[in-house]
Amino acid sequence: MINDCKINSFENEDDAKNLLLESRNRIDEIDNELFDLILQRTSLAVDIALAKDYLGLPIYDKSREDAIHIKIKKFCEENDMDIEIVDHIVDMLTILNKNVQNEILRRNADG
Repeated sequence: MINDCKINSFENEDDAKNLLLESRNRIDEIDNELFDLILQRTSLAVDIALAKDYLGLPIYDKSREDAIHIKIKKFCEENDMDIEIVDHIVDMLTILNKNVQNEILRRNADG
């Protein structure tokens, strides 16, 4: 993906400024989409926590996390992305979900 990017040459300063502005605006739009997806992903943690609690399963599921990391590695290799950074991002999302799950279980235990 990144290696497929072509290098633009600009005819003038305005072209470079316009591309910079357009790119930054698109990044802002993508960030908003990412935040919405993170909210959606995190809201599923509630369902997962309740199901795990009912089934007597722990919050941490090593096999699930291993499968996710395998998927990340494949994705990064196919798209020429830095696996350490993407892995870190997913780790942060996983921690966020585990924190929500733990909070849900704590609330259920407290009544």
